[in-house]
Amino acid sequence: MNRLFWILMAVIGVGVALLMFNDSAGSTLGVENYDFGRLIWLGAFAALIGSGLLRSGRPMGDMLRNLAAWAAIVLVLIAGYQYRYELQDVASRVTAGLVPGSPLALGLEDGRATVSLDKADNGHFEARILVNGTPIRALVDTGATSTVLTAQDARAAGFDPDKLNFTIPVSTANGMARAAAVRTDELAIGGIVRKNMSVMVAAPGALGQSLLGMNFIGSLSGFDVRGDRMILRD
Repeated sequence: MNRLFWILMAVIGVGVALLMFNDSAGSTLGVENYDFGRLIWLGAFAALIGSGLLRSGRPMGDMLRNLAAWAAIVLVLIAGYQYRYELQDVASRVTAGLVPGSPLALGLEDGRATVSLDKADNGHFEARILVNGTPIRALVDTGATSTVLTAQDARAAGFDPDKLNFTIPVSTANGMARAAAVRTDELAIGGIVRKNMSVMVAAPGALGQSLLGMNFIGSLSGFDVRGDRMILRD
């Protein structure tokens, strides 16, 4: 083992010396310095693992199977990293189909996030929004001037309805109600994020479901409805 150690140290030392000597040239032995450096370390690592397997005394067939299994695991991890964005898109599509209102990120258009919402079974568009990091299911209401949270959702998002003054009249599906104004640290839907946005908190029992209103929708560059799908553009 000591002999192998010194051989590996010598190989690494020669490789480092070559990299230092050819630093200004940008390549060593016809290979770019960055790739050459990685080759040295990977080669030394592979030699160390190989020597350990040989010294274990296990049958060659078992060692080859173990190496193949580890190689497959490494390839899967590399592929997962390289295709991480595609996998995120697949996960978003699956979640959008399983969880009502889950936003589907469609990527970027002109550097701006685009999100899609599917129509719910009740015929309305619903969105699973994040208020201060807390997921809240809200009805998309273009007739509401402001985003309005139920008292229960507001409490989950970190606001205490017991300390709010419900003095602002708002119109809901159940008629007129009272609400209080608060400011969120962050309100997000998919990749669309708004900081320090003013929202309303309805008095307890006055609203059955939170509403995503025009103060958020109006901050978008645009939105449109295509059949059972609504597209929001940051």
